[in-house]
Amino acid sequence: MISTAILSTTYFGPVQWYQKLNRYESCQIEKHENFIRQTYRNRCVIATAQGLQSLSVPVEVDGDVPLTKTAIKDVRISDHGNWRHLHWHALMSAYGVSPFFDYYADDIRPFFEKKWKYLIDFNMEITQKMCELVQIWPHVSYTERYLSPAKYGSLTMISLVFDDIRSHIGMEDPDEPEAETLYHDYRNVIRPKHPAEDASWKPKPYYQVFRDKYGFQPNLSILDLLFNEGDESVMFL
Repeated sequence: MISTAILSTTYFGPVQWYQKLNRYESCQIEKHENFIRQTYRNRCVIATAQGLQSLSVPVEVDGDVPLTKTAIKDVRISDHGNWRHLHWHALMSAYGVSPFFDYYADDIRPFFEKKWKYLIDFNMEITQKMCELVQIWPHVSYTERYLSPAKYGSLTMISLVFDDIRSHIGMEDPDEPEAETLYHDYRNVIRPKHPAEDASWKPKPYYQVFRDKYGFQPNLSILDLLFNEGDESVMFL
């Protein structure tokens, strides 16, 4: 049985991403991959009166290294465009009349007031808070090195030699034989555009503020689920 998932970091990630945190015994967040544009790594999608809206965190790097050749752990948050103010007001406009916005507003607002230096640190603190609010308690850690995917059928998995497992848990016996551990790899499965097939993900409809106008819109930011379903959010994971 495969009990570990590899995930990309996310900014108020989609419901599907949090489903993995809830379903797997442990999850590793990829820390050493290069930054990929137009993904959940620095954006989330919410439902508004005008339809779906993407909220993107502007990012930057030091020096002349291209952003797409920079490890995600080194990507910095930019202050360009007053984005914190814009994102918070977009959330208030979209969810101000939702059943649980006022209940959770004080928990969410600080993410748009305090400044973080690195995107991955910002995203991890968001993840920890959202897990607390939806009442799931996953075992989450960062990858220790970049893990190259290897495909088996329709599901991407990762092979990791026993040497890496030994170092992770503090074993130092050099005579221990090598073995392989397989991980479910969702780094390039869960994405806003052209998501890959995921047989374990079947979105459950829930109440949404603008459902009468647009119908149910699946796999939006975890904020959409939280503001609309409150402490029953875990039932949809």
